[in-house]
Amino acid sequence: MEKQMVIKKGIWGFVWAFAMILVDQWTKSVAVSRLKDQEPWVLWDGVFELRYLENRGAAFGMLQNRQLFFIILTFFVLIAILYLYMKRIPCNKHYFFMNVIAVLFFSGAVGNLIDRISQGYVVDFFSFVLIDFPIFNVADIYVTVAGGLLLTVGFFYYTEEDYEEILPSRKKKDDE
Repeated sequence: MEKQMVIKKGIWGFVWAFAMILVDQWTKSVAVSRLKDQEPWVLWDGVFELRYLENRGAAFGMLQNRQLFFIILTFFVLIAILYLYMKRIPCNKHYFFMNVIAVLFFSGAVGNLIDRISQGYVVDFFSFVLIDFPIFNVADIYVTVAGGLLLTVGFFYYTEEDYEEILPSRKKKDDE
């Protein structure tokens, strides 16, 4: 029965990730067709606008023009996420949030990886001008929501024992 649950979880995770990646790629294609070489679309004057940007770095524009590094790093991150999602995070309601977090991180990473491989840069277009926040995209939102959710459930929902079930510590193994 456990193997069937893992397969079912894998299928649902794939379907959700695929749908989220499609949304990310579609929004980026709209940004390219409507925003590239155009003035920003002001949605809320002085607060929020849609502005085309080709990001050749990481978050906040760090490590510019290191695409091969980001591609390799992303592959390792994706392997780790897949391992945790399919092998370590249990298939029960208690770990629902952990499974959602894994799918969100995976979707965001793949969405930006597609851009890096196909174009050599990531298309960003959401701009909060009020606080001069770095321009971002839908894949970045997935990663940010996953990170925020991980912090929230990490502090207020999951216990040390829950994390031990996902990744048992060496000390616990040695004690047995």
